[in-house]
Amino acid sequence: MAFVLEKGTFDALVFDCDGTLVDTAATHLYSIQQALMPLELTIPDDWYHQRHGLGPDDLLTAYEKDFGVPAIERREFYERTNEAYLAGVNFIQEIKAVADIARQWFGSVPMAVASNGMRKNVEATLIATRLRPLFYTIVTADDVERAKPAPDVYLEAAKRMRVRPERVVVFEDSDEGLEAARRAGMRSYDVRRIFLPVNGSRS
Repeated sequence: MAFVLEKGTFDALVFDCDGTLVDTAATHLYSIQQALMPLELTIPDDWYHQRHGLGPDDLLTAYEKDFGVPAIERREFYERTNEAYLAGVNFIQEIKAVADIARQWFGSVPMAVASNGMRKNVEATLIATRLRPLFYTIVTADDVERAKPAPDVYLEAAKRMRVRPERVVVFEDSDEGLEAARRAGMRSYDVRRIFLPVNGSRS
Protein backbone atom coordinates (compact mmCIF):
# COMPACT_ATOMS: atom_id res chain seq x y z
CA MET A 1 0.00 0.00 0.00
CA ALA A 2 1.21 3.50 -0.82
CA PHE A 3 -0.11 4.86 2.51
CA VAL A 4 0.26 2.91 5.73
CA LEU A 5 -2.64 3.13 8.18
CA GLU A 6 -2.24 1.66 11.64
CA LYS A 7 -5.32 0.02 13.11
CA GLY A 8 -6.57 1.79 16.22
CA THR A 9 -5.08 5.18 15.32
CA PHE A 10 -8.25 6.34 13.54
CA ASP A 11 -11.98 5.66 13.56
CA ALA A 12 -13.04 6.60 10.02
CA LEU A 13 -11.74 7.36 6.55
CA VAL A 14 -12.97 10.11 4.24
CA PHE A 15 -12.01 10.36 0.57
CA ASP A 16 -12.30 13.23 -1.84
CA CYS A 17 -13.72 12.01 -5.17
CA ASP A 18 -12.23 13.75 -8.22
CA GLY A 19 -8.49 13.25 -8.49
CA THR A 20 -8.40 11.11 -5.35
CA LEU A 21 -10.58 8.04 -5.83
CA VAL A 22 -11.06 8.55 -9.57
CA ASP A 23 -9.23 10.28 -12.41
CA THR A 24 -11.83 12.74 -13.69
CA ALA A 25 -9.58 15.62 -14.79
CA ALA A 26 -9.89 15.02 -18.54
CA THR A 27 -13.64 14.44 -18.37
CA HIS A 28 -14.24 17.57 -16.30
CA LEU A 29 -12.11 19.70 -18.64
CA TYR A 30 -13.95 18.33 -21.68
CA SER A 31 -17.34 19.07 -20.10
CA ILE A 32 -16.32 22.65 -19.32
CA GLN A 33 -14.99 23.16 -22.84
CA GLN A 34 -18.28 21.87 -24.25
CA ALA A 35 -20.26 24.21 -22.00
CA LEU A 36 -18.16 27.20 -23.09
CA MET A 37 -18.50 26.51 -26.82
CA PRO A 38 -21.90 28.21 -27.26
CA LEU A 39 -20.35 31.33 -25.68
CA GLU A 40 -17.41 31.15 -28.11
CA LEU A 41 -15.03 30.79 -25.17
CA THR A 42 -12.39 28.24 -24.21
CA ILE A 43 -10.29 27.40 -21.17
CA PRO A 44 -6.52 26.73 -21.31
CA ASP A 45 -5.56 23.23 -20.17
CA ASP A 46 -2.72 24.43 -17.94
CA TRP A 47 -4.88 27.05 -16.25
CA TYR A 48 -7.56 24.47 -15.46
CA HIS A 49 -5.16 21.81 -14.15
CA GLN A 50 -3.70 24.26 -11.63
CA ARG A 51 -7.16 24.68 -10.08
CA HIS A 52 -8.44 21.14 -9.62
CA GLY A 53 -9.48 21.71 -6.02
CA LEU A 54 -11.86 24.59 -6.69
CA GLY A 55 -15.62 24.10 -6.56
CA PRO A 56 -17.67 24.95 -9.67
CA ASP A 57 -18.60 28.49 -8.58
CA ASP A 58 -15.08 29.39 -7.46
CA LEU A 59 -13.60 27.99 -10.69
CA LEU A 60 -15.98 29.95 -12.89
CA THR A 61 -15.44 33.15 -10.88
CA ALA A 62 -11.66 32.76 -11.22
CA TYR A 63 -12.03 32.14 -14.96
CA GLU A 64 -14.12 35.29 -15.42
CA LYS A 65 -11.61 37.37 -13.44
CA ASP A 66 -8.42 36.01 -14.99
CA PHE A 67 -9.62 36.25 -18.60
CA GLY A 68 -11.81 39.35 -18.34
CA VAL A 69 -14.92 37.38 -19.30
CA PRO A 70 -18.36 38.91 -18.63
CA ALA A 71 -20.37 37.10 -15.96
CA ILE A 72 -21.53 33.70 -17.21
CA GLU A 73 -25.10 32.67 -16.41
CA ARG A 74 -24.53 29.86 -13.94
CA ARG A 75 -27.65 27.72 -14.27
CA GLU A 76 -27.43 27.23 -18.05
CA PHE A 77 -23.66 26.76 -17.92
CA TYR A 78 -23.91 24.04 -15.26
CA GLU A 79 -26.68 22.29 -17.18
CA ARG A 80 -24.43 22.08 -20.24
CA THR A 81 -21.44 21.03 -18.15
CA ASN A 82 -23.33 18.28 -16.35
CA GLU A 83 -24.81 16.94 -19.58
CA ALA A 84 -21.36 16.66 -21.16
CA TYR A 85 -19.82 15.16 -18.01
CA LEU A 86 -22.48 12.49 -17.60
CA ALA A 87 -22.14 11.56 -21.28
CA GLY A 88 -18.49 10.67 -20.66
CA VAL A 89 -18.73 9.23 -17.16
CA ASN A 90 -18.23 5.63 -18.29
CA PHE A 91 -14.73 6.46 -19.52
CA ILE A 92 -13.55 7.48 -16.04
CA GLN A 93 -11.11 5.15 -14.29
CA GLU A 94 -10.43 4.63 -10.61
CA ILE A 95 -7.10 5.61 -9.07
CA LYS A 96 -6.21 2.11 -8.00
CA ALA A 97 -3.71 2.87 -5.23
CA VAL A 98 -6.35 4.94 -3.39
CA ALA A 99 -9.36 2.80 -4.25
CA ASP A 100 -7.48 -0.21 -2.89
CA ILE A 101 -7.22 1.52 0.49
CA ALA A 102 -11.00 1.87 0.57
CA ARG A 103 -11.38 -1.80 -0.34
CA GLN A 104 -8.90 -2.82 2.35
CA TRP A 105 -10.76 -1.02 5.14
CA PHE A 106 -14.32 -1.62 3.91
CA GLY A 107 -16.32 -3.15 6.74
CA SER A 108 -13.66 -2.34 9.34
CA VAL A 109 -14.25 1.39 9.81
CA PRO A 110 -16.89 3.84 8.56
CA MET A 111 -15.94 5.46 5.25
CA ALA A 112 -17.29 8.45 3.37
CA VAL A 113 -16.78 10.49 0.23
CA ALA A 114 -16.67 14.27 0.69
CA SER A 115 -16.53 16.29 -2.52
CA ASN A 116 -16.85 19.83 -3.86
CA GLY A 117 -18.75 18.33 -6.79
CA MET A 118 -22.48 18.11 -7.36
CA ARG A 119 -24.21 15.04 -5.95
CA LYS A 120 -25.55 13.87 -9.32
CA ASN A 121 -22.05 13.81 -10.79
CA VAL A 122 -20.36 12.27 -7.74
CA GLU A 123 -22.93 9.48 -7.52
CA ALA A 124 -22.71 8.78 -11.27
CA THR A 125 -18.90 8.67 -11.09
CA LEU A 126 -18.80 6.25 -8.17
CA ILE A 127 -21.40 4.01 -9.81
CA ALA A 128 -19.57 4.00 -13.15
CA THR A 129 -16.30 3.02 -11.46
CA ARG A 130 -18.05 0.44 -9.22
CA LEU A 131 -16.87 2.15 -6.06
CA ARG A 132 -20.29 3.27 -4.80
CA PRO A 133 -20.96 0.17 -2.63
CA LEU A 134 -17.90 0.97 -0.51
CA PHE A 135 -19.42 4.17 0.88
CA TYR A 136 -22.54 4.53 2.99
CA THR A 137 -21.97 8.26 3.46
CA ILE A 138 -21.66 10.73 0.58
CA VAL A 139 -21.36 14.48 1.23
CA THR A 140 -21.23 16.95 -1.67
CA ALA A 141 -21.40 20.67 -2.34
CA ASP A 142 -25.19 20.28 -2.41
CA ASP A 143 -25.19 19.37 1.29
CA VAL A 144 -23.24 22.27 2.80
CA GLU A 145 -23.14 26.04 2.71
CA ARG A 146 -19.43 26.45 1.96
CA ALA A 147 -17.17 24.46 -0.36
CA LYS A 148 -13.55 23.52 0.34
CA PRO A 149 -11.24 25.05 1.55
CA ALA A 150 -13.92 25.56 4.21
CA PRO A 151 -14.14 22.43 6.40
CA ASP A 152 -17.90 21.98 5.98
CA VAL A 153 -17.98 18.81 3.84
CA TYR A 154 -15.53 17.03 6.12
CA LEU A 155 -17.24 18.07 9.32
CA GLU A 156 -20.59 16.99 7.88
CA ALA A 157 -19.13 13.60 6.92
CA ALA A 158 -17.79 13.09 10.45
CA LYS A 159 -21.14 14.10 11.90
CA ARG A 160 -23.04 11.62 9.72
CA MET A 161 -20.62 8.84 10.60
CA ARG A 162 -20.81 9.79 14.30
CA VAL A 163 -17.04 10.05 14.57
CA ARG A 164 -15.00 12.83 16.20
CA PRO A 165 -13.15 14.89 13.55
CA GLU A 166 -9.77 14.31 15.18
CA ARG A 167 -10.26 10.57 14.69
CA VAL A 168 -10.79 10.88 10.92
CA VAL A 169 -8.14 10.38 8.22
CA VAL A 170 -8.69 12.21 4.93
CA PHE A 171 -7.34 11.46 1.43
CA GLU A 172 -7.09 14.50 -0.83
CA ASP A 173 -5.45 15.72 -4.03
CA SER A 174 -5.68 19.51 -3.79
CA ASP A 175 -4.38 22.33 -1.63
CA GLU A 176 -7.97 23.45 -1.02
CA GLY A 177 -9.00 19.99 0.13
CA LEU A 178 -6.00 19.58 2.42
CA GLU A 179 -6.72 22.97 3.94
CA ALA A 180 -10.34 21.93 4.50
CA ALA A 181 -9.17 18.80 6.32
CA ARG A 182 -6.76 20.84 8.44
CA ARG A 183 -9.51 23.28 9.41
CA ALA A 184 -11.72 20.32 10.32
CA GLY A 185 -9.01 19.05 12.67
CA MET A 186 -8.43 15.87 10.66
CA ARG A 187 -5.26 14.08 9.62
CA SER A 188 -4.75 13.94 5.87
CA TYR A 189 -2.74 12.30 3.10
CA ASP A 190 -1.89 14.06 -0.16
CA VAL A 191 -2.47 11.54 -2.98
CA ARG A 192 -0.42 13.69 -5.36
CA ARG A 193 2.53 11.81 -3.89
CA ILE A 194 1.44 8.85 -6.01
CA PHE A 195 -0.86 10.21 -8.72
CA LEU A 196 -0.66 13.31 -10.92
CA PRO A 197 -3.49 13.59 -13.47
CA VAL A 198 -1.76 16.31 -15.48
CA ASN A 199 1.01 14.01 -16.66
CA GLY A 200 -0.86 10.76 -16.09
CA SER A 201 1.63 9.23 -13.69
CA ARG A 202 0.34 6.46 -11.48
CA SER A 203 1.68 4.19 -8.82
